[in-house]
Amino acid sequence: MAKFHFQLEAVLKQRLALERTKQLAVAGVEQERLAAEEELVACQQGIDRERRLMREMLRPAEDGSSRAVDLRGVRMQAGSSLALLGQASRGVFRLAAVHKRLEAARSELLKATTARKAVETLRERRYEAWVEEQKKKEAAAIKRALKKMRRSVN
Repeated sequence: MAKFHFQLEAVLKQRLALERTKQLAVAGVEQERLAAEEELVACQQGIDRERRLMREMLRPAEDGSSRAVDLRGVRMQAGSSLALLGQASRGVFRLAAVHKRLEAARSELLKATTARKAVETLRERRYEAWVEEQKKKEAAAIKRALKKMRRSVN
């Protein structure tokens, strides 16, 4: 029996390889996104921690006695908090850029997937046509064999 051979198999393999490359690109940008989000979470936690510490430093003594506020320490806490706010702000811009790159990478992946599926659909159609052709050839061969048998019987 004949075996199906798709003439564009090399094109299909190339498109599969391109799609895998695009998948890896999306995965890389996705890792960057996760790292940027983790950095923002860490900044937010740091900001919250610094604010709690500053509140503690500014809170009056619980026993009602007057306590001197360590202005130098408060100033340092405020500076630390501002530094974390700046870091968080840079992280937000970084995350926005990563989201933009992620969107572009996903778009490229979609194009590559569509191109691969187009060749796979063509292969399926050609396979179905080949199967039909094989069935016709087989039917014609059976018909010829039956005619030959009828002639030999008569």
